[in-house]
This record gives sequence, structure tokens and C-alpha cells, in this order.
Amino acid sequence: MSETPRLSTGPAGEAYRTRADREQHLGQRGLVVWFFGLSGSGKTTLAAALEKQLSTKGLAVTSLDGDRLRTGLNKGLGFTAEDRRENIRRAAEAAKLLADAGLVVVAAFITPFAELRDSVRAILGDDVVIIFADSPVEVCATRDVKGLYQAAASGAVSHFTGTAQAFERPSPEEKVVTIATDSGTPAEAAETLGKELLPRIRPTNF
Repeated sequence: MSETPRLSTGPAGEAYRTRADREQHLGQRGLVVWFFGLSGSGKTTLAAALEKQLSTKGLAVTSLDGDRLRTGLNKGLGFTAEDRRENIRRAAEAAKLLADAGLVVVAAFITPFAELRDSVRAILGDDVVIIFADSPVEVCATRDVKGLYQAAASGAVSHFTGTAQAFERPSPEEKVVTIATDSGTPAEAAETLGKELLPRIRPTNF
């Protein structure tokens, strides 16, 4: 006979499954892997490679990125300091809900300031691993598939990170994993990262 799932009571008195129940059902721990870096640094490509890598292990994985959220949840937000804070706050809160559901969330956002990365840690706590996709701005500009660096140079795009607006590299005190994306392949980096994350997502005693 199957075990009756444990239920907790919500604000309105309704019952729902706990996070532990959802994780037990999926056979994995909820986790957010947050990639940040300049436009063109390869963070989105690396995030997609990691999502594919983890999916092949039978894990329930989903992704969030700045472009997708700016067409919906974050539609209407610009690139001022205040709008960037709100963009990241909403993204982190969405990731938190998904991790609470037991999913592995692979997120890719420029997240250019240490203050913003601190806010991600404040919202997600121990549920987040923050990864810096490190690539020189000159290399990023050569991967300018969206034409953003060219548009910024011509003045057609304002507040562009890396040119008009600063990007704060992580200090030694920041708790981030750094991956150099100007060498090697995304698949190779994702395979290495996936092996490191797997024991945390699917512990042996789970």
C-alpha cells in the first residue's frame, strides 16, 4: 500500500504537499544554477548545454533567461539600475518557486553588479550555485549574434553592459564558480559541471 503523502496547510487553510514530498516524488533536490556574465560571454549557451546534460540523467530541469522573461514576466522593464534590480528580483523569485517544486533551474542573466548577485543569494539562500561565464569583452563582441555591441557603438542602444554601463567582475570574496568560456566547448564545460552538481541534486542517501 502506498504511503499517504504528508500535507501542510496554506494561508487559506488548503492543504498541499511539502517541498520534501515533491522532491521525494521526483527523486531529486531542487536547485538553481545561476549563470552570469557579459552579453556574448556564452552563459546562455552553457546553460542550455547544462540543461541538456542534466536532462540526459533523467532529472527534471527547466530554464530561465533574460530574453524570455523580458517578453513576459519582466515585459516593460528597461535597463536602468532600478529596472535591473527588479528584473533580477523577479527572476530569482520565479526560480525560487520552481526549486521549491523540486526542479533544477538553469538560469542565465547578465547580473552585472555584485549588489544584484547578493540579492540573488538573499532570495535563494543555499538553493543557488552562482557561476561566472568569464570571457573578455573583445571576445564577446566577436560573438555579437544579436548585433548589440555594434548597436551600442553606434549609439542605437543605451545602458549597454560592457560598454556604456560597467560590469563588475566578481571579487575573490564572492562565492562564485568561474568558467572561462573563451576556451573549450560548452558541452565539455557542462559535462564537468554536471558531474560536480549531480551528487548535490541526487544524493546517494536520497
